[in-house]
Amino acid sequence: MSGLNKSVLILTAACLAPLAIAAGDPAEERHERMEEVGNAAGPLGGMLKGELEFDAAVALASFTTMQQQIDGIGELFPEGSYVAGPDRATQAVWTQRADFDQKMADFATALDAAIATNPQDLEAFKPVAQNVFKNCKACH
Repeated sequence: MSGLNKSVLILTAACLAPLAIAAGDPAEERHERMEEVGNAAGPLGGMLKGELEFDAAVALASFTTMQQQIDGIGELFPEGSYVAGPDRATQAVWTQRADFDQKMADFATALDAAIATNPQDLEAFKPVAQNVFKNCKACH
């Protein structure tokens, strides 16, 4: 095996290893997915606060990323998968499961509405984004 091919193989394995670990561990996968939700929320919050100029394409991409990351995420909270620590799900997910499931459904609905609305200016964006954040924050 040439040095270049070996380097490509090592880099590929290094990039895929976290995905394999996350895929086998629901706590890690849900954590990674929620990190992506947080990353996508950043530009939205910046636009709401006036720290970033409104950009319709960025807003739509952020809403879409958030929606993709939470799609089916409820399955990543199986019984017995609680992990204590900061930036981790609270035990209430398991002790008040119906409430958690409803909050996740409401968050998904808010994201669906934001995507369908596809706001093209700041005034149309504000109420849509505020509704997304209201539903997102319902779990924290």
